[in-house]
Amino acid sequence: MNKVNYSLILEKTIAGLSGRPRLLLHACCAPCSSYVLEYIAKHFDLTLFFYNPNISPESEYTARLGELKRFNHAAGYDVPVLAPDYDSSPFYDGVRGLEDLPEGGNRCRICYGLRLKKTAEAAKDGGFDYFTTTLSISPHKNAAWLNEIGLELEKEYGVTWLCSDFKKKNGYKRSIELSAEYNLYRQDYCGCEFSRRQRLTAQSTSKDESE
Repeated sequence: MNKVNYSLILEKTIAGLSGRPRLLLHACCAPCSSYVLEYIAKHFDLTLFFYNPNISPESEYTARLGELKRFNHAAGYDVPVLAPDYDSSPFYDGVRGLEDLPEGGNRCRICYGLRLKKTAEAAKDGGFDYFTTTLSISPHKNAAWLNEIGLELEKEYGVTWLCSDFKKKNGYKRSIELSAEYNLYRQDYCGCEFSRRQRLTAQSTSKDESE
């Protein structure tokens, strides 16, 4: 089966745009948002949507949101940022029983769905033309899953999903460059306590093996 080229679909969508449609962009952090904003801000009337109940602890959530707002202003975008109050319970309820799965598995797919569903709801309620996410910028995120979920939600909520794979065409590399340019805080784990625990375990194992 041939893989879908979501990056090419994005290019064709942008080429066919008329005017500046309204796009609700789910954002997970400032580094991931940096290149995505650079790429699409000229084509859409943007609003950022920071909904990430997977992030733990709350201090980490607050830090990432603050850094996103700082970058948004420092880079001159100054687009609106919507951020629901911190509540991690939807994430823990959704992944109960999957805590020990490795990062990148079904727990992550459920987490993608949770965040994108909330984005689709907000896009419908706000009268947006499109919705999408910055998550595909990461080489650790499954772009096929993200787009499959987004297209399913498009049917459910009646708001067009903007297909994308932002890591393509050196998107991830550019996000690293922009992070350095704006001195952005780059977290060392996805966000949830389970991914952090696995990262710390891997680091500890690597240290033990090197001694």
